[in-house]
Amino acid sequence: MAPENMRDWVGKTQTVEDFTAPWPARALIATLDEPDPEPRMGDPLPPLWHWLYFLEAAPASKIGPDGHGERGEFLPPIALPRRMWAGSRFVFEGEPLRIGDTARRVSEIKSIEPKTGSTGAMVFVTVKHTLSGAKGTALIEEHDIVYREAAKPGETAREPKPAPIDPTVTKTVMPDPVLLFRFSALTFNGHRIHYDQPYVTGTEGYPGLIVHGPLLGLLQIELARRSNPGKVPESFEFRALSPLFAGVPFTVAARREADGVFTTWIANANGGLAQQGKATFR
Repeated sequence: MAPENMRDWVGKTQTVEDFTAPWPARALIATLDEPDPEPRMGDPLPPLWHWLYFLEAAPASKIGPDGHGERGEFLPPIALPRRMWAGSRFVFEGEPLRIGDTARRVSEIKSIEPKTGSTGAMVFVTVKHTLSGAKGTALIEEHDIVYREAAKPGETAREPKPAPIDPTVTKTVMPDPVLLFRFSALTFNGHRIHYDQPYVTGTEGYPGLIVHGPLLGLLQIELARRSNPGKVPESFEFRALSPLFAGVPFTVAARREADGVFTTWIANANGGLAQQGKATFR
């Protein structure tokens, strides 16, 4: 799609309503293997658990070769074949969404930016989501999607820079294929890079199944919020830097700064920085 035509998609909106039922929250508790109580009607949704709702449901006849819905409905029809979650930013306002809410998400394409990187052409699309529940706006999310060229023969990823080595708290995670499947199922994410080994290695050129960027972001804010009992999140952001793969352990880490901000990151098995972020609480 020519750059001048991309501008026509900026400002496009989409509105979705959903019922925040208890079951998805219950299933995520099991997936994260946390000793949390059963979710009950009226309980607040923890930060980022809204990803269990407002799910895209493209008809089977309108699924693209990568497992996502075909482009050109809400998202622009960008021809670059590889798609990744590049990062997100969140501002938590007012009352959180609660189990049992009839909630609304209004999405708007905020920007479309073509760029050129070390692996060729890229296009960054930023989508702004405004979510509201029974008591008004609950959170605003900006989601960055990057589209990339197909893998070139012999293409190898650059080594990530070293992750920090001074965390306040850490958690080690082994991302087996079952974890990736369950998270894909909970978010109705058909992207084949997370479950289709022949596709992700043969077509997209990666060495194995890729751990979801939003799963990593969720693990980051989970570690930070559980280290701040009695406080509520004010903001959170994360940015993906290098992929992680099934079968290789990684470390979720957070460091409490002097001003109360929590710096968060994901380190791969070799100590490389895979994802970084920060969270604030009030």
